Amino acid sequence: MLERLKRWRESRFAARHPFPDDAWAEARARLPLLAALGDSEAAALGERAWRFLHAKRLSLHPALAEATPFDLPAQLALAAQACLLTLGWSDEEHQEAFANVHEVLILPDAFRRQVEEMDEFGVMHEYVDERAGETSHQGPVVVAFPDLMESGDWNGFNVLIHEFAHKLDLGNSLDVDGFPPLPADIDPREWHRVFMGVWEDLQARLARGEPTPIDDYAATHPGECFAVCCEAFFTAPDLLHQAYPALHDLLGRYFRQDPLARLPERDRADIESTHHDRH
Repeated sequence: MLERLKRWRESRFAARHPFPDDAWAEARARLPLLAALGDSEAAALGERAWRFLHAKRLSLHPALAEATPFDLPAQLALAAQACLLTLGWSDEEHQEAFANVHEVLILPDAFRRQVEEMDEFGVMHEYVDERAGETSHQGPVVVAFPDLMESGDWNGFNVLIHEFAHKLDLGNSLDVDGFPPLPADIDPREWHRVFMGVWEDLQARLARGEPTPIDDYAATHPGECFAVCCEAFFTAPDLLHQAYPALHDLLGRYFRQDPLARLPERDRADIESTHHDRH
């Protein structure tokens, strides 16, 4: 009965909202990350992105709405990058994972937030932080337009994947902690052990004044470590595999995907991690 109802809803949606094949083809042509998908993955992601656009609110700041063309291919490209995280999951898992996503808000530029943080000695520090994106448990996913435009290539940076990774992380807590809801086939102890190994390596490299193999923003907080590693997994998988093979394999099991297999040959030898301020 439930399966029949699901098929009826799908056919009704398709009849009311025919899939825009030309717009999806243009979206894929604009972003190397989407162009690299195989036919079956591209078809599945396109459908999921199309439904995402109808289920979530996409808002442009008034200054952007007046001056910036944001056509259907651009909207599909945005939705597809978000849905890329859950491409290996069932529709039910995808919907549950992003049940806390209600709106994507695009701002004209990076924005500032007054931040209060307590250090290990119990001293409160206040400072102004410039951000490319942010989100919260039930809040909108907020991204800066310039950083959105830089996302979608094989360069290790993707503000949408970063912020939507935070949304996955928030699936079982009110704040990001690097420990999202895990499938039954991943032991939480293994997750903790692998991520702690990466965290400790990053801290040790920074203490020695050495460069880090992934964006050193991952070393600022366990939640940021998870989000940055998700960016690397999808947009610089060869770099992540070389630096942290156990983490790469763990994320492959978690996302049930292999972005390394999609990576074009021309990009395998020259991907470099791009460093940005993000949250």
